[in-house]
Amino acid sequence: MLATMIIAMVGLMLIAVPVAVAIGLAGVIGTTFFTNLPLIVVPQQAFIALDKFPLAAIPFFILAGNIMAAGGISSRLVDLVDSLLRNVRGGLPISCIMVCMIFAAVSGSSVATTFAIGAILIPAMTRQNYPIGFAASLQATSAELGVLIPPSIPMILYGVSAAAPVGDLFVAGLGPGVLIALALTAYVLVWTRVTGHGVADDLPVKPFGRSLYRALLALLMPVVILGGIYGGIFTPTEASVVAVIYALVVSLLVYRELTVMGLLRVIRASTLSSAIVMFIISMAGLFSFVITRAGIPAMIGTFIAETFDGPITFLLAVNAFLFLVGMFVETAASIVVIAPILAPVAIGFGIDPVHFGLIMITNLALGMITPPFGVNLFAACAVANIGLERMIRHLLPLVAVILACLMLVTYVPWITSAPLALMGR
Repeated sequence: MLATMIIAMVGLMLIAVPVAVAIGLAGVIGTTFFTNLPLIVVPQQAFIALDKFPLAAIPFFILAGNIMAAGGISSRLVDLVDSLLRNVRGGLPISCIMVCMIFAAVSGSSVATTFAIGAILIPAMTRQNYPIGFAASLQATSAELGVLIPPSIPMILYGVSAAAPVGDLFVAGLGPGVLIALALTAYVLVWTRVTGHGVADDLPVKPFGRSLYRALLALLMPVVILGGIYGGIFTPTEASVVAVIYALVVSLLVYRELTVMGLLRVIRASTLSSAIVMFIISMAGLFSFVITRAGIPAMIGTFIAETFDGPITFLLAVNAFLFLVGMFVETAASIVVIAPILAPVAIGFGIDPVHFGLIMITNLALGMITPPFGVNLFAACAVANIGLERMIRHLLPLVAVILACLMLVTYVPWITSAPLALMGR
C-alpha cells in the first residue's frame, strides 16, 4: 500500500502534476484500493487536517512578510546592516546573511525572504563585481534561515503534526539559526580572501546613525513579536496577527511606502501563497490518515527499532532519508506526512521531540536549495534573471556548510537546548 501510494505520488510529480494534487490523489488511491472506507472520508480528512488553531498563523505570517517587503521595512534593514558592514571585506554578502536572519524573525517564510531581500542585495552584489551566480546562491541559502529563525511556518506544521509545543520549537530554533548564520559568514570571509572579491565593499554608504533611525521601527518589529511570544503575552498564532497589524501601521502610516493599491496586491499574493500551503496540508492530512489507519507508521517504527541499535545510527539514517526527500518534496508536505511517522520512533530512542523537530526542519530546509525542486533556487533565479546552471558551482560549497551545521545540530543537542535553558523552559 505505502509503496503504491509513494510511486503514484512521485510519478504524478514527475509529470508536472502540482505537489498538493499528487499527494491528494495518492491518498485517494490508497483509500480506494487498500481500504473499505467510503470516499466521503477524503473531504472529511482534508477538512480535519486544517481544523487546527495553530495553522491560522500561517496566512498571517505570510501576509506580514509580504507587507514588510512592499512597505519599505526590508529596505531599511538592508541599509542598516550595510552601514555596519560595508567597511569589512565581504561586508556586502555578509549583510545579505544578517538581513535575512532579521527579516526571517517576522516573515517565517524563506521564499518571501528570497524575493524581499534578494531584489535589493543581488543587484547590489553584482554592482560590486561579485559573480551573479554567487550572489544568487548566497541569497537562496541565507533565506533558508526563514524556516529556522522563529517564528517559522515549518515549525508550526511540525508542532501540529507531532504534538510538540510550538513555543519551545520557536525558542530552540534560535540555536541552529544563529549557527548557520555564523557558518555562512565564516565561509564568506574565507571565500572573499581566497578569490579576491570584496575589495570595493568599503564604498561610502549612509551614516550609521541615520540608518539606525530610519530602521528603528523595523528593528522593533521582531522584538515586539518574539518578546510577546516568549513573555507569554500572546500565543504564536496571536503573534501572527500582531505582526500583520504592526507591519500595516508602520508601512501605511509611518513609512507611507505602501499604497492602498499596493496593499491589495499584497493581499492577493498572500492569499494565493496561503491557499497553496493550506491545500498541501489538507492533502497531506489525508495521506497521513490513510497510512496511519493501515498501521504503517507502527510497522515502520518496528522496522527501524529492529534495524538500528541506537539513536546515533537512527539519526544518521533519518538525515540521509530526509535529505533525499527534501530534494523532491516540498518542505511543508514532507513535514506533515513524515513527522507523525518518525517523531514517535525518535521518542522511543530517547530523543527529545523538540530537538528531533529542529533536526527535521534543518534537514528539509536543505531541500529549498537543492535541485531539482529547490524553491529558494528558483526564486533566486527569478530575482537574478539567470539560469540554475550558473549557480551550481557556487551553491555546492554552501550546501556543504549547511550539511556540516546539520551534523552539529543532530549530534550536539546543546545547540537546541541552550536557548530553551536561557528562556527558563
